[in-house]
Amino acid sequence: MNANQFLKAVSQLQGWREFTFLMALAERSFPNYALFADAVGLKTGAKMRQLLDLGWEMLQKDVSEAAIPQLLAKLESLSPDVNAYDAYGVYPAFDFCQLLEQALLNRLNPGKHRATDASQMATATVMNFVELSEGEDLEEDELVRLLDQHPLMKEDKVFQRDLILALKRQRTPTSQFVERIHGDAANDGVSNLGISLSD
Repeated sequence: MNANQFLKAVSQLQGWREFTFLMALAERSFPNYALFADAVGLKTGAKMRQLLDLGWEMLQKDVSEAAIPQLLAKLESLSPDVNAYDAYGVYPAFDFCQLLEQALLNRLNPGKHRATDASQMATATVMNFVELSEGEDLEEDELVRLLDQHPLMKEDKVFQRDLILALKRQRTPTSQFVERIHGDAANDGVSNLGISLSD
């Protein structure tokens, strides 16, 4: 699947497939939030985990539309203010919140396509991290090469492409399928930035 085919496939996602895609992107970036919250002494990691798990449950059981604004309000209260922290970690943590927000908004308004923006947002989190950690003094073309060949960028690409292919092949969100996608996205607690909950 080349880049154009991938973009087309993402743009065609709808219904439960789009929601699952958004949830998987959020799941993969959850450790970025949990580790940041831990590092700055916010006691919000477990509450956010509950919210994320509620999102996954929505694939198996109907949640009343009225409950979703409450979940969105809770998400907002748990989201870090990027201006309140000097630490770089606040940005990937905030990106996670944005991805989960897109997933919840998808349940509220399934007609509005969100997967393309979310896909780019998830990749941008990785790009910014690579650029900041390894691209400081590089020329433009060197930076392009670094991003092109970086293992984290490649992993992000493979993860998103495999996810799309799995979603295209699956007819209904069976519990086994959802469990598999959830597990793949959780990636043993290692985020899209290669940082781990067990570190």
